[in-house]
Amino acid sequence: MDDARAGAVFHALSDPTRRQVVQALAQHGSLSASAIAADLPISRQAVAKHLAILSEAGLATSTPAGRERRYDLTPAPMTDAVAWITRTGAAWDDRLARLQQSLNRP
Repeated sequence: MDDARAGAVFHALSDPTRRQVVQALAQHGSLSASAIAADLPISRQAVAKHLAILSEAGLATSTPAGRERRYDLTPAPMTDAVAWITRTGAAWDDRLARLQQSLNRP
């Protein structure tokens, strides 16, 4: 995952409302902005703005359905972000293990 894409995913997921939108899409599948807004204390227009940010990060896709658009979760960028976190965490784990070994030497 390149830095720009990772940054977009982390930015998109940094907002608690967007995390709620992601959770709704994960639980219910394809939803309209109106359906998502019905379960949140914000307007459909606000949900649409959050969905645009999620779409820019590659976390959601939309398809036309009559007069509205239906949104689906695209989890692949989250997998890439988790891989980035895992790699970064592993590097710190290695450093801490070496430090512990150094401290335990007589």
